[in-house]
Amino acid sequence: HLRRQPMCRSVIAPMPSKRQDLFRRRIVHSNWLFVPSSSRRHSVLREHDPERGGKVTRNRLLLVQTGTPPTAIRQAHGDLPRWFRTLLAPWQTQLTTVRVFEDEPLPAPDRQTVAVLTGSWAMVTDRLAWSERTADWIRQAVAIDMPLFGVCYGHQLMAHALGGEVAYHPGGRESGSQTITLSPWGIDDPLLSGLPATFPAHLSHLQTVTRLPEGATVLAASSHDPHQIVRYGPHAVSTQFHPEFTAPIARSLIRHREAVLQAEGIDAQRLHDEVQESPQGAAILTRFVSAFLTPDAPGH
Repeated sequence: HLRRQPMCRSVIAPMPSKRQDLFRRRIVHSNWLFVPSSSRRHSVLREHDPERGGKVTRNRLLLVQTGTPPTAIRQAHGDLPRWFRTLLAPWQTQLTTVRVFEDEPLPAPDRQTVAVLTGSWAMVTDRLAWSERTADWIRQAVAIDMPLFGVCYGHQLMAHALGGEVAYHPGGRESGSQTITLSPWGIDDPLLSGLPATFPAHLSHLQTVTRLPEGATVLAASSHDPHQIVRYGPHAVSTQFHPEFTAPIARSLIRHREAVLQAEGIDAQRLHDEVQESPQGAAILTRFVSAFLTPDAPGH
């Protein structure tokens, strides 16, 4: 994982390539320096051959819904399941939603299901009862190699569940379309194969992963947050950014928070005007699902 070190201290860490050094320079910001704490790499399996011991037939896509947008956003764009269903259209008949934030029970983890954990308007550090139950479910799922993909709150909850730490970001909020930079490990990761080294993605968060679980690998960062894509193992990945956001959704969220953003010294109009689509960000989630599930719609 990556350590936080003050810039004023001397940090010695193995940087075996110019590419890794470039990544380190790109993610230095404020008074933070992030360097690899270990040269050990995951043994990442090819995503289209996900099982170690033989083929497993998967036929369920589970959306673990951890929150719901404000009323004005729902009226304009629908609830979170609609956002994810639009992106995950090839797997419509296999997709079901469990609203864990309303205490709906999750099914027992199994190896026939692929799960996606959504973002939320709650905070992981509040340790809400439903959230802690979901964290325990995540631990059980990872233990049996059930494929998991976390988004924003889901990203932070996965890190928390697996032994990492989450807190409010010391640099404050990250919003709008921001540039994501692949790490050397991200460039080599099968899930991200062929993606550009940098691409835009939709961000909207106050909290962040401040310490990764043991053995996790950072696949991408932004200038604000060093943990934008994290791999926990061959079947578990998460993103701080939102693959499911479209540009209209991102703009509506900025407008909805305009007064708050202005109070925080953020130029809301500039954020709004600079929003762009993020096909690369969206593709990461669809690639992950397609590695484990066959589409149910012809032509996909």
